[in-house]
Amino acid sequence: MKSSQTLNDKLESIEKGSYDPSWESLREYTCPDWFRDAKLGLWAHWGPQAVPMCGDWYARNMYIEGHEIYRHHWRTYGHPSKFGWKDVIKLWKAENFDPKELMKKYVAAGAKYFCATAMHHDNFDMWDSAHNRWNSAQMGPRVDILKAWKDAAKEYNIPFGVTEHLGAAFSWWSVNKGHDKSGPYKDVPYDGNDPDYQDLYYPNKDEPILENQSLRWYTDNEWFHKHWFDRIKDLVDTIQPDLLYSDGPLPFNEYGLGIVAHFYNSNMKKNNGVNRAVYNQKSENPGIYQIGILDIECGVQGEKAQDPWQTDTCLGGWFYSARQKYKTSKHIIELFVDIVAKNGNLLLNIPIMPDGKIHDEGNQILEDLAKWNNINGEGIFETRPWHTAMEGPTLPQGGELNEKALNWTSEDFRFTTKLNTIYAFQMSWSTNGKTLIKSFADRRGSQGPVSYPYSIKEVILLGSDREIKFSYTEDGLLLEELPETPPSSFVNCFKIIY
Repeated sequence: MKSSQTLNDKLESIEKGSYDPSWESLREYTCPDWFRDAKLGLWAHWGPQAVPMCGDWYARNMYIEGHEIYRHHWRTYGHPSKFGWKDVIKLWKAENFDPKELMKKYVAAGAKYFCATAMHHDNFDMWDSAHNRWNSAQMGPRVDILKAWKDAAKEYNIPFGVTEHLGAAFSWWSVNKGHDKSGPYKDVPYDGNDPDYQDLYYPNKDEPILENQSLRWYTDNEWFHKHWFDRIKDLVDTIQPDLLYSDGPLPFNEYGLGIVAHFYNSNMKKNNGVNRAVYNQKSENPGIYQIGILDIECGVQGEKAQDPWQTDTCLGGWFYSARQKYKTSKHIIELFVDIVAKNGNLLLNIPIMPDGKIHDEGNQILEDLAKWNNINGEGIFETRPWHTAMEGPTLPQGGELNEKALNWTSEDFRFTTKLNTIYAFQMSWSTNGKTLIKSFADRRGSQGPVSYPYSIKEVILLGSDREIKFSYTEDGLLLEELPETPPSSFVNCFKIIY
């Protein structure tokens, strides 16, 4: 499968404008205010891999002999030589999918933007794709899922984003060309070898499978680089998202630079010369993310970052699993506060069942987020980091795949600011009726008549009518006469007006 078009042909097809497909040009990108103000996005990481209700990477693991998903698939649906991924796709009906009702829940929970998976590594597109017949408009639900999501987001006037996971797919899925090495189906080829379905399973027979079934995230295959470019350009042109997320570093060098330039220039053309587009990607070296917004999967920054960034995470697994343990509302809200104080956004995936509904546990977490944001949201949304992001002994370790729940203390605070107000989030409530915020320590006594930068007028505990007594000390801002029971079940916030 060869393409007659060259890289130059591809780059010639992109929208021309302020950005060229080069590192130098794209590093001039600046984050739009809507993203900096938004803080919370919700994500539907959804597709046919939800059907078996076994969680992540089902379409890959079902072709790995001996894997628990392989055994589940064989015993539930049939051996992958007979009943493959193409057949699972036919089982996905999404019969109870109601995007407007779901968006209503997301917005009530505090979502200021929404993202949907455009395609996962399984090569199934969630819109009426021009380059892939394996898509939700033509197969499975026979619904243009992305269009339905976008229409719902538009009704609630929030930005709409799409996440593309195609870049890794060529390597990720080479296992479908295998066969069992033992048992009753020894040497019988899996259905990925069937030439009638090569457009689904890829011409990746020669793609190396590394030791222990590991893989290279991005292939060197030039045909696939061009194919990725065509698919993602069609996604940008057809859906016109406000946000585009790549699951990994920028894919495929010049092809990736071309897509990002096309995305930005197309967005500026649509918005009268103003770039409201956000490109998210992960980073393998410190400079890459400067062409967009750094995304950290299931992890946080250890310190406050100068540039805006994003954590993407999920309640349990990415795709719905009937066995997956979920994070608690407490854990999610603590992560959220820590992220925002450090100049980040949280993009949270709520797993959706194959029929299109959210399980009761997911609904409960959305309701808890709604209650918490109704009380504390003014200290979150449209804020900026304070000069001090945090104080206290509990310090999360930065980096990907590192988001464990922490044992916060009443000495741990996270800070944001807006106008003439500082918001101090106490990560664990004081039980003795008072607390000390050391970042406000008054050090004038030993230095003579030095003007302290804050003349505090009032301290309010968000969600409470209790008058908070406050005083400066050499050790910090002392807050007294706090209620025994705080207004929020999780993190609580002091509004400090100066």
